[in-house]
Amino acid sequence: MAERDALITGIGLVSCLGEGIDAHWAALNQAGGFRPVVDAETFGPCPVHPMVQLELDRQIPKRGDQRQMEAWQRIGVYAAGMALDSAGLKGNAEALGRADMIVAAGGGERDYAVDEAILSALPAADNPDVLLNQRLMTDLRPTLFLAQLSNLLAGNISIVHGVTGSSRTFMGEEASGADAVRIACARLAAGQGDVFLVGGSFNAQRPDALMLHALGGMLWTHEYAPVWARQADGGGTVFGSLGCFLVLESREHAAARGAAAVAHVAAIATDRCRRGSGEAAAVARRQFSGMRQHLQDGAAAVISGASGASPASGEEAAFLAEFGLPVRAAATAFGHSVEPSFIASLALAAISVQRGTLFAPLEAAEAPMAGTLRQALVTSWGMWRGEAMAVVDGA
Repeated sequence: MAERDALITGIGLVSCLGEGIDAHWAALNQAGGFRPVVDAETFGPCPVHPMVQLELDRQIPKRGDQRQMEAWQRIGVYAAGMALDSAGLKGNAEALGRADMIVAAGGGERDYAVDEAILSALPAADNPDVLLNQRLMTDLRPTLFLAQLSNLLAGNISIVHGVTGSSRTFMGEEASGADAVRIACARLAAGQGDVFLVGGSFNAQRPDALMLHALGGMLWTHEYAPVWARQADGGGTVFGSLGCFLVLESREHAAARGAAAVAHVAAIATDRCRRGSGEAAAVARRQFSGMRQHLQDGAAAVISGASGASPASGEEAAFLAEFGLPVRAAATAFGHSVEPSFIASLALAAISVQRGTLFAPLEAAEAPMAGTLRQALVTSWGMWRGEAMAVVDGA
């Protein structure tokens, strides 16, 4: 153990499965087998995993703050508050004033009424380019545009929860969440901070996001099926609304304030490739070779961030089969959430390692684990780019 180890001392997680780690653990270990929470009607033919109903007042007490945020920001601010509560930092102005924040976020949500009005008017316009410029200048309010900026999630967390140390926001699909954690761990190791709030959020219940990914052929449009089962029919992603934040803290700092740790991020690596045949697996093998010493035979399992999209998920399944470890696809549990997906997988890994047991299989392709779980290998292969891997160990 080292004083600058990156400990997970707080977890805030909200998804279709519920609110908080206990609700998620109960949902993952239901008697009679796992039962996914899926909305197959609202955005048909694309199923989604909808966000559980949140009592926003519990983490965002001012109604004015709630109203000026979009759904993805409310989800993220809520999850961030839960993480601070979990770590025992909520309301500690002195500690929060020194806490650093790294957020993984995508773009904001669109104004569908404006989009529809412009698209309806363009076909009849004598000069469509002029009309488009005019409508964009008059129909889009400056406040609406600002509400779409990705770094406003961090801004709202600062306002609502008082986290006022340094702040960074990363964009870049799944890789943004993985790099947010990697950089927080590196800064902890280097003594460039003692406490980091790291996380992100994703609203899957957005027609624009679903349309864009459907046009790219990346979504699952059949009757719902779990991640690995989709590969036999061409693969596809089922998005899930999700918010997840972690409090990452040096072992030294956590001990000084008497904070109990959930788990320890023992190793982490991120990379990317062009996704030619076998390239993502080659990246993952290099990552694994640098962290395999952290895994004990018979005491480890894999929490995979596979989205379900082909060919990446099929290639990852083949890669993971080489190790003979029990595997769980997190996206079967609560859907693929892009930016915070890796962070949510880390949360599941930490919860499982803390309890010393892997949750039950989520589909027939996943094997049970009988022994004690001591480490979890967490993987993330983005739908299009980005490969990440981490080892979560006991605290």
